[in-house]
Amino acid sequence: MNKRVRKAIFPVGGMGTRFLPATKAMPKEMLPVVDKPLIQYAVEEAKAAGIEEFIFVTGRGKTAIEDHFDYSGELVEALRARGKNDELKAATEYLPAPGQVAYTRQQEPLGLGHAIWCARNLVGDEPFAVLLADDLILSETPCLKQMIEAYGGTGGNMLAVMEVAPADTVHYGIVDIGRDDGRLVELRGLVEKPALEAAPSTLAIVGRYILEPEVFDRLGRQERGVDGEIQLTDALAQMIGRSPFHGFRFEGRRFDCGNKAGFLEANIAFALERPGLSEEVRDMLRRYVAEGATAEPESELAEI
Repeated sequence: MNKRVRKAIFPVGGMGTRFLPATKAMPKEMLPVVDKPLIQYAVEEAKAAGIEEFIFVTGRGKTAIEDHFDYSGELVEALRARGKNDELKAATEYLPAPGQVAYTRQQEPLGLGHAIWCARNLVGDEPFAVLLADDLILSETPCLKQMIEAYGGTGGNMLAVMEVAPADTVHYGIVDIGRDDGRLVELRGLVEKPALEAAPSTLAIVGRYILEPEVFDRLGRQERGVDGEIQLTDALAQMIGRSPFHGFRFEGRRFDCGNKAGFLEANIAFALERPGLSEEVRDMLRRYVAEGATAEPESELAEI
């Protein structure tokens, strides 16, 4: 019987330079999609999947994340005194229980693999999940819950995967596909950020993983890969063939909130799913589309 996945790692030590100046004094993981920060969506997804221990790998300037997942007595009392029950629920119901959260520092920005390795002593000798807050997934059943249900029948290592445009393989870890039943893909190899001509497929890894603890031994070798960083993909590639290794095609839409266009699209998509807000947003979008349609001919006439 496969061991239950109880722990999850959240690598949150990155600098978020693509969102400067907003991220100069605020972690990029605290950027809000509608009214919740990215990292809260990731933690809520993990909770829904049955995760019991939440491990954050942080860096300098990330104390806002710790504060967000802490209990604020002053805020609670103020909301209660004003009868703001809905706001009180929103500010407290996402919090993990006391003792479920742990933090460790990644002193140097040496890559995703290094960040995960920094959590080795908190994970121990059991399978664990990794969630990247930049990858926000909108789905009826949370992505990690889908994966854990599938993991119950496979064990081993499992990575969330999705098709990408051929020109985008250089931005992702790309898998070499073996047996494929449509949802589960047997992996024969992994390549980090290959050029199109070197890519074994267009099936890319996105930010959800279920991993065996053996990966810590591989990452502990501190081998540098693409961009001079300790790449998780390289360590995983060395483990293929030693235990079951699958890609999982999840149900849902993934938004790359590590770039501005993806972040803006996520805000729109999640707002459209929000009761009490969706119609107002639809009206807003219709208005902008209509204004754009009428403005375009005028600009053409002006050029003439």
